[in-house]
Amino acid sequence: MAILKTFLGFAQRYRLALTVTIFSMIALVGVQLVSPWLIRELIAAVRTGETATADLDFVTRLALIALVIYIARAGLEFLRSYMAHVAGWGVVADVRQAVYRHLQRMSMRFYEDKQTGQLMSRMVNDSDLLEKLIAHAVPEVLVNLLTLIGVSIMLFIMSPPLMFLTLIPIPLILLSMHGFAIYVRPAFRVRQRELGELNAILQDNLSGIREIKTFTREDTEAQRISRRIDNYKDSLLHALKMMATFEPFINFSSALGLIVVIYFGGRMALSGTLPIEDLVAFFLYLEMFYQPVRHLSSAWEQVQEALAGAERVSELLDEEPDVDDKPGALAFPGRAQGAIRFEDVDFSYLKDQPVLRGIDLDIPASSVVALVGPTGVGKTTLASLLPRFYDVSGGRILIDGHDTRDVTLHSLRSQISIVLQDVFLFHGTVRDNILFGRPGATEDEMRQAAQIANADEFIDKLPNGYDTLIGERGVKLSGGQKQRLAIARAVLKDAPILILDEATSSVDTETEMLIQQALERLMIGRTTLIIAHRLSTIRNADQIVVLRDEGIAEKGTHEELMAIDGIYRHLNVVQAQPDQELRLPERKKRSVAA
Repeated sequence: MAILKTFLGFAQRYRLALTVTIFSMIALVGVQLVSPWLIRELIAAVRTGETATADLDFVTRLALIALVIYIARAGLEFLRSYMAHVAGWGVVADVRQAVYRHLQRMSMRFYEDKQTGQLMSRMVNDSDLLEKLIAHAVPEVLVNLLTLIGVSIMLFIMSPPLMFLTLIPIPLILLSMHGFAIYVRPAFRVRQRELGELNAILQDNLSGIREIKTFTREDTEAQRISRRIDNYKDSLLHALKMMATFEPFINFSSALGLIVVIYFGGRMALSGTLPIEDLVAFFLYLEMFYQPVRHLSSAWEQVQEALAGAERVSELLDEEPDVDDKPGALAFPGRAQGAIRFEDVDFSYLKDQPVLRGIDLDIPASSVVALVGPTGVGKTTLASLLPRFYDVSGGRILIDGHDTRDVTLHSLRSQISIVLQDVFLFHGTVRDNILFGRPGATEDEMRQAAQIANADEFIDKLPNGYDTLIGERGVKLSGGQKQRLAIARAVLKDAPILILDEATSSVDTETEMLIQQALERLMIGRTTLIIAHRLSTIRNADQIVVLRDEGIAEKGTHEELMAIDGIYRHLNVVQAQPDQELRLPERKKRSVAA
C-alpha cells in the first residue's frame, strides 16, 4: 500500500485531468443505468397501453431520450479515456525523470555491480506499467464499483429478495481475487525481472558486437540470448496461466447468479409477484451487475502487474547514494586556486581490503604532479577521490583549505576537468561533444578550444565539419581524434584543476606529438594530476609520486628519484630497454621436384 501511495503522489500534478476523469466516470455510470430502465418502461407501456396514439408518443419520447443518452455516453467515454491517459502518461514521464535524476545522484560504486540494461529496464519498462495503473486499472476499479453500487440499488428497488439472491456468488469472487493477489503479483514480478535480464544482455551484446564478430562468438551469443528470451517467455506464460485460471472462475461465479435469477425470478413472474417488465429489466441489470465483477478481475490483474513494476522502480528509488551533499554543504567560493592536500587518506572498495592507506600529499596550486607505479596500486583510484566519485574511508582531501565533503558536489566538480585514456563521446555531432564541456560557449570559444587541442585541422576535413555525426562513442573517429576532442572539451570547460589519464597510448608517433602539444597547452596555469604510464611523458613534472602497496613509496622530481635506487628508477630502466626483435618461426622449404 505504501508503494501505491508513493506513486499516486506523482498524480498530484494532474489533479485537473483526474477530476475530469472521475466526473466523467460517475456521469457515465448514471447514463448507463438509465438504458435498462427505458426498456422496462417500454415493455410496461406495451403491456398496459390504452391508446395507440399515446403509446406512439411515449415510444418516440423514449427513443429521443435513448438518443441523448448514447450521445452523452460517447462524449463521456472520450473524456474518461483521454483525460485518464493524460494523467497516466504524465505520471510515467515524471517517474522516469525522478528515476533518472536519482541515478545521477548515485556514486560510481553503485554502478560497479549494475548492468546498464537492467537499470534501463527499470526506468522504462517497469515505469511503463504505472500508466496501466493510473489510466486503466484505477479508473476501471472505480467505474466498476460505482456501477456495482448503482445496479444494486436498482435491483433492490425492483425486488429486494431477488437482489439478495444474486449476491450468493460474491464471496467466491472476493476469495478468488484475494488468492489472485497472493500468487499472481509475484509471477508478474518474476516476469519483469526476466525482462530486465533480457534487456541487460541485449545491451551488452549490441555494445560489444565488434568483439563478438572478432572472436566468432555469434552462435554462442545467439544461444545465450535465446535462453533469456525463452526464460522471459516462460515467466510470462506462467503469469498468464494464473490469469487464465482466475478469469474463467469469475465467469463461472457470475453464471451462478444468472442461474439463480432464472430459477427464482421465473417462479416469481409465473406466480404474479414480479411484473414481466421488472423481470426483463432485472436480467438487463443483472448483466450490468456481473460485468463490473468480471471487469474487476481484469482490472485487478492490471493492478497486480503495475504493482510488480512499481516495486522494482521503488527499490531503485530507495537506494541511497553513498556520496552526496551533506546537510549544510556550501558552494565552492568562486574559482579555486588549485592547492590540493591529501591528509592521511585511506580508501577501500571492499571492507578489510584497503586499496590506499595513509596517503599524505601536498600539491601546490598550478603545479604538475604525476602518479606512477605498477598496475593496480591505486593511481586511478587516488585521482577519482578528488572529484568524489568515491568518498575516502579515512582522512580527508582539501582544495584551497576546503574539505571536499563540505562543499556541494556540483560546485566541486565544476572546478575539475578530466581527460581519460578511455574517451567517451556521445552520439551526436562534433560540435555537440565539444560544447558538452560548456554548453553556453560561443562559436569562437568552441573553435579556439579545438585549435588548442590540435583538433581543428581534422575537424575541417570531416564531411560536415563541426556538424559531422560521429556515431555512438565516436565510432567514426580514430583513437587520436577522439582524444583531441576530449581535450577540446576540457579546454572549453576551463576548470582550474585537471586530471589526466595517459592520453597518448595506442596512437602513432605523429598523433602522440599532437596530443602531447595539446595537453601541454591545456596544463598551463592549472593544477594538474597525471596518471602516468609512459614515464617519458612526465619527466618535467614538478613532483612525481610513486605508489606501491597501498601507499606512497617515493616522491620527488625526476632527477631526485633517478638518483636513488628505487622503484621509479627501476621502472625507467625497464621502459628504456629497446624492444626485442620479433622473430618469426622458420618455415620448412618445400622441395621442388626437378
